[in-house]
Amino acid sequence: MHAVKKEVSDLLSRLPDDCTIEDVQYHLYVLQKIERGLDDAKEGRTHTQQEVEARMSEWLEK
Repeated sequence: MHAVKKEVSDLLSRLPDDCTIEDVQYHLYVLQKIERGLDDAKEGRTHTQQEVEARMSEWLEK
């Protein structure tokens, strides 16, 4: 839990003094998405460029 509080504290120290609650929420959201992406990459839950291109071409054909 301490690590989370430190991350939030570090984030707040980097934001301008006149930031809004929405700014804080947005930055927390982005950090969460980045962490999830890094976890996915570590666990092998990724797709190659070719797999993504194949999926996209299927979607675009419809």
